[in-house]
Amino acid sequence: MDIKDVLSLNCVCCAIEGSSKKRVLQTISQIASENLAGISSDDVLASLLCREKMGSTGIGNGIAIPHGRLNGLADTTAILVSSNSPIEFDAIDNQPVDIFFTLLVPSDKNEGHLQTLATIAKKLNDKTIVKHIRKATNNQALYEALL
Repeated sequence: MDIKDVLSLNCVCCAIEGSSKKRVLQTISQIASENLAGISSDDVLASLLCREKMGSTGIGNGIAIPHGRLNGLADTTAILVSSNSPIEFDAIDNQPVDIFFTLLVPSDKNEGHLQTLATIAKKLNDKTIVKHIRKATNNQALYEALL
């Protein structure tokens, strides 16, 4: 699986303003609804919040991988967002988060998304990639940092 298979430039947003976990997830939900036909931001937010209630998707080192399942979604879709300042996200290392890689999966597809999550986690475990993500000053640079 290649990141380009699930992430497009129009689903990348560099240096957002966010003051809370919910606010960041709302921003991500808005980006999703603007780029996915027939998917509402409310449905995306509900899916992401439901998953967060099971346990934080903050994986440590300032990174979170929020994810959720959606009815009506045709293909697995990713959204990459960085925040201009780290946000408390209940991460496993209790550190604030500034990189958010969201994965939205069709509710009727049970295969493949765990492999996709593993691929993303591996990329985000690469210190050089994370350094480039944090240095990005625009959407294009943020997108290219992960490729």
